[in-house]
Order: sequence, then structure tokens, then C-alpha cells
Amino acid sequence: QVQLEESGGGLVQAGGSLRLSCSTSGTVYGNYVWAWFRQAPGKEREFLAAIDWRGANTDYADSVKGHFTISKDNWKTMVFLQMNNLKPEDSATYYCAVNAGFSRKPDYDYWGQGTQVTVSS
Repeated sequence: QVQLEESGGGLVQAGGSLRLSCSTSGTVYGNYVWAWFRQAPGKEREFLAAIDWRGANTDYADSVKGHFTISKDNWKTMVFLQMNNLKPEDSATYYCAVNAGFSRKPDYDYWGQGTQVTVSS
């Protein structure tokens, strides 16, 4: 079992930045991949970025390349999402997830409860 807890969300003005954190506890394996998704009201859950256990490989949705950066602190098993130049359309609940392998589909094995990000215009 893996438990995930997101933090770092909040209210920010357009053009601002936020850094989300995902704390992992439980048993993790070398083939695990961490990802960030987001979901706005009335919309489907959207893949943003993923990173493997070693932090050596990453995957980004085209919509966030150069805009968001995923990183990982291997020792503490923390995963981060640095979000720059935020726009009102980035407002959503952001979720951390873990899966045995890369996927852009919201079918990951483990999920956090989410953290709310609101970007004001």
C-alpha cells in the first residue's frame, strides 16, 4: 500500500508561481512512477507530468511543457510540481498519483486527496 498527501496549493494571482509537494509513505518499488493530474469542475481528470522512481525519466503533457516542472527528492520520496506563469485556466484540484509504469491515463493505482489551486485574474 502507498499513501500520498499533496500540499502547496492555494490562491495565487495570474502570472504567479506555486510549488506543489507530494509526500509518499508505504512500500514503493523501483518500477513505480509518480504523476500529477488535475481536475477542474465539470472536466475530466487531466494528465500533467510524470517521473520515474530514480527521477531519470519524465513525461509532460504538451499543454504544460516549459510551464510546469516535475522533480523528485529520492531520499525523502517527495515529488514536486513547480508551476510558473499560472493562468486562471490552471485553477483546479491537483492530484498526485503512483503507478507501476508510465501512463497518461487517470488509471493510476494510488491517489492522494488533492490540493486546490485557484488562480485569480
